[in-house]
Amino acid sequence: MVDSFDLDVNGARRRVESDPDRTLLSVLRDDLGLTGAKYGCGEGQCGACTVLLDGKAVRSCITRVGAAAGKAVTTIEGLAKEEKLHPVQEAFLAEGAMQCGYCVPGMILSACSLLSRIPQPTDEEIFRGMEGNICRCCAYGRMQAAVKRAAQGGRR
Repeated sequence: MVDSFDLDVNGARRRVESDPDRTLLSVLRDDLGLTGAKYGCGEGQCGACTVLLDGKAVRSCITRVGAAAGKAVTTIEGLAKEEKLHPVQEAFLAEGAMQCGYCVPGMILSACSLLSRIPQPTDEEIFRGMEGNICRCCAYGRMQAAVKRAAQGGRR
């Protein structure tokens, strides 16, 4: 069954025709051409597909498009404003918090969600807030430093 859905994606209203049980990830990538969210495990365990739904980090591979209708969806493509990177993106660059980069969009969006809830997180809060985002290159230390840098307004 195909339905029409209005999605607010990165601040723009987008109408999609889709089965309501289709994943948000497949709609973002295949229908809207937003490929920043990655397919990883397909089970919501690795975090590669993380997007923000009304500001909260969700795994788009297990979120149905019907559940996202009428909510604000933010992807990695929507963080930068007028060619200026988001502070978390800047912090990830400054700390060299990436190697292959596959997990980075999900990591950045999880960090944004964490910092919106806890602006000055402790190491433990960063660990818990980023739990569920897997980096096969093991750049966790640099990612933690990037979250701390972003929390301090870009300062080390």
